[in-house]
Amino acid sequence: MGRTARRTYELQDVNIVPSRRTRSSKEVSTAWQLDAYRFDTPILSHPTDAIGSPEFAIELGRLGGLGVLNAEGLYSRHRDAEAKLEEVVALAASDITGVTAIRRLQELHAAPLDPELLAAAVGRVRDAGVTVAVRVSPQRALELTPVLVKAGIDLLVIHGTIISAEHVSNEGSALNLKTFIGDLDVPVVAGGVSDHRTALHLMRTGAAGVIVGYGSAEGATTTREVLGIGVPMATAIADAAAARRDYLDETGGRYVHVIADGDIYSAGDVARAIACGADATMLGAPLAIAAEAPGKGWYWPSVAAHPSIPRGAVAPAQLGGLDAGDDAAVGGAPSLATILNGPSTEPNGQLNLVGGLRRSMAKSGYSELKEFQKVGLNVAY
Repeated sequence: MGRTARRTYELQDVNIVPSRRTRSSKEVSTAWQLDAYRFDTPILSHPTDAIGSPEFAIELGRLGGLGVLNAEGLYSRHRDAEAKLEEVVALAASDITGVTAIRRLQELHAAPLDPELLAAAVGRVRDAGVTVAVRVSPQRALELTPVLVKAGIDLLVIHGTIISAEHVSNEGSALNLKTFIGDLDVPVVAGGVSDHRTALHLMRTGAAGVIVGYGSAEGATTTREVLGIGVPMATAIADAAAARRDYLDETGGRYVHVIADGDIYSAGDVARAIACGADATMLGAPLAIAAEAPGKGWYWPSVAAHPSIPRGAVAPAQLGGLDAGDDAAVGGAPSLATILNGPSTEPNGQLNLVGGLRRSMAKSGYSELKEFQKVGLNVAY
């Protein structure tokens, strides 16, 4: 009595309902465009060091997606970032509690940021000829963005566990997103959010895209356990898509992209996220099984290294129920190209993500991502 709660749904609770029409998957396009930048694949990488090396971003960009570097990660703090990542992975493998790996991550992230290392990482991606996207936290956006713009980024991602357009603080000047975004010459993607009101407020700041979710991954992200905060992704995406529609009407035609970040493990989940209203998906653990991933089959979200209240664990990525790092069990780690475009010998949808999405769209009779957002849905219970 005195309190009400809303029934909400995970992506796995939702099923896509095919229409009366089907089409050949060869006639389906998975392309989308964010501001002036076009991508063949609606997949971004979550900004974590586990999949956040410049080389990984280059390969994802070459394959039609968008790799997102973390401006506050190890590649901006240590010249031997790969060696430091090997330390973290070795500690995680030797300690079942995961405490020593998190402690080491915190120590490594306590090192000062080096603007030269950050600019060099950006330059490597830029020189490869792919779109350059870099993540900053709201707390350090004012400090780091000038360095990033000078280095030649194409897209800025302002990303935190929970981000709002109205941050209240007595600890100095808070970031005014509307003013900040308005003064920039590069488009901004901001998030995460999980409700209609916050998504709408972020859209009103001038953001080109809004991230829904906080990179949740089973066994890795612990925001729900630590903070008690969480909105199931199917509901959160649908609410943000409704905010996008309201903002479109409010502005007379300005479209803001919705990017789903969390609880996406398979091609079917990618399809469900877009069917719920997302324009693209931001993946973490599903990409961590790639042979090119610097985490070598281990995954952790960017918030795992928080100095006082980490909200993530260093966990093995799974392929078909087996640890991706177990070469004998899975026949070697799959390439990023195989994860995205196949071919697949794995029956659970973890490989050939784009092919699975394309086939789902074809079976439902849709040829474009925007059209697929209109597909029928049902819930399992």
